[in-house]
Amino acid sequence: MKRKDLVRHLISKGCVLNREGGKYSVFLNPVSNKEVPVTRHNEIADFTVRKICRDLGVDQP
Repeated sequence: MKRKDLVRHLISKGCVLNREGGKYSVFLNPVSNKEVPVTRHNEIADFTVRKICRDLGVDQP
């Protein structure tokens, strides 16, 4: 999956960009108060997308 599509999906589900790390963008789900790093690669593997969504508590795209 393209990174920009994942970021668009996370924002539409209520997550916000909390901060920028060295190699990652850290997204926060304000409802569950959970943070998850999202790598800055153009392509992100499907199993990684599923884990990011599961950790943040949002539906998978």
